[in-house]
Amino acid sequence: MRRVRTESSREIYRNAWMSLREDHITHPDGSPGLYAVVDKPACVCVIAVDGDSFHLIEQFRYPLGRRSWEFVQGTWPHEGPPGEELARAELAEETGLRADTLRHLGRISVAAGLTSQECDVFVAGGLTQGPHARESTEQEMQHAVFTRAELDKMLRDGVIADGITLAAYALYLLHTP
Repeated sequence: MRRVRTESSREIYRNAWMSLREDHITHPDGSPGLYAVVDKPACVCVIAVDGDSFHLIEQFRYPLGRRSWEFVQGTWPHEGPPGEELARAELAEETGLRADTLRHLGRISVAAGLTSQECDVFVAGGLTQGPHARESTEQEMQHAVFTRAELDKMLRDGVIADGITLAAYALYLLHTP
């Protein structure tokens, strides 16, 4: 089976969080093509669960120009380990919560037609509250707890529209009795 072949690749832009590259490719039928790809380190999404309640954060998402309710998410500003260490760090940073247990549910593609970034999804349990340590870009972040019924209503009503949160919740429902 013939595959897409990368003929050349050049970096267009880079900062501490991402890079943008342009790839000239050849399709399986021999026709040329062009892809722009945003490369970002793997991220984590943490579903913090306490009984029948879920911890969410709300923050301003600059590209959308609005605030967004989401599960805890984040990445390192460099290629670092995407797993449990990052999940614990992001949970504490954004909510102040510390988890006794973390269970890996799976890995999702963030936006496969745009970026190489993937996201490891974890469920955090045995939660204890401590101080948060938000970055300056997170200074207006809010942390709130919602029952499952409230979370489901927010999803149905479109209050929660974040793709990672939606995909992570689907994994949670598939892996939780």
